[in-house]
Amino acid sequence: MILILIPDTRPDSPEYKQLLAHLANLPGISSRVHTEVGIEKSLTEVYLIGNTKALSVEEISSLPCVERVVRVSEEYRVLGRHKNDDRPTHFDYNGVRFGQDTLNVFAGLCAVDSLEHVEMMMKALRDHNQVCTRMGAYKPRTSPYSFQGHGKSCLPYVFDLAGKYGIKVIAMEITHESHVEEIRDALYQTGNPTGVMLQIGTRNTQNFELLKIVGRQQDFPVLIKRGFGITLDESLNAAEYLASEGNRKVIFGLRGMKTNMGDPHRNFVDFAHVSVVRRLTRMPVCIDPSHSVGARTASPDGILDIMHVTAQGIIEGANMVLVDFHPVPSKALVDGPQAMLIKELPHFLEDIGIAREAYIQRAALAERYQQV
Repeated sequence: MILILIPDTRPDSPEYKQLLAHLANLPGISSRVHTEVGIEKSLTEVYLIGNTKALSVEEISSLPCVERVVRVSEEYRVLGRHKNDDRPTHFDYNGVRFGQDTLNVFAGLCAVDSLEHVEMMMKALRDHNQVCTRMGAYKPRTSPYSFQGHGKSCLPYVFDLAGKYGIKVIAMEITHESHVEEIRDALYQTGNPTGVMLQIGTRNTQNFELLKIVGRQQDFPVLIKRGFGITLDESLNAAEYLASEGNRKVIFGLRGMKTNMGDPHRNFVDFAHVSVVRRLTRMPVCIDPSHSVGARTASPDGILDIMHVTAQGIIEGANMVLVDFHPVPSKALVDGPQAMLIKELPHFLEDIGIAREAYIQRAALAERYQQV
């Protein structure tokens, strides 16, 4: 059960203290408080954990400070969609809105290799009115002898260049709790010129201790990718780990499933689950066409496979695209064969626009027929 309190409820108010005292006396029930401080107002939710079936919604709704009550199902208690649940399906970060009604493109380097390439990428994004990118500093690799990323040494110039070219959010994978502090310190040292979205990669989807630690911080939103060899339900529960620790600014990423059934693509494209995740949860949904396809192959119509599968995800309602670009893919230190060329960026963005417009028209058509 979730108690949504009246906006701007103060924790030092007598009514709030009275509410917590009442909840503390409920047998077999524990409570967890989550407060979201926005620019204009703060919102507080209280999660009741335990056997809440015996609790009366009407009685709990009458308690001090309570605006409304949502009775939740067992699955995805924080991030899930529940009956009569009108909590928002979006969040704002560093001036950018992320929600189930928006679309943001994160084009960039899978792995940072040089200052020159970072600047070329960010300049191209600025020139095409983009304010988000991906830049990998920490790279988990299958082979211990492969390039593992430049780590914290590249963060200062990546953040400085982001500020120079108006990039507001950088998606950056982390593999260890220490990386959060390294990112926070580098942002501080460079004057906070940009924002960072922490990325939990497919290998760490079930690294539960890392999920708990990342969930406890609320400075950065989190993109968590589906685990490459586990079910969708298991991956969604991994996202719930983040939210249960306090961070509800979570985006769920689909990046293809590891199976040879997807050959010749790198992974079996799972973008049909975009609508499933949107139905089951309130999370925005990201697609990663680069790691799904894994190559710059094109169909007879001249359209790259990466662009085809991107359109498939967007036309189903995807809210974010994480895609690899590189100034010189042959010199990329990670995943060069799947990286698109900078000169292909305008084509890619225009193609996305066509798919997004088709989705908007399909949604409007569905709404019209529902009213018949």
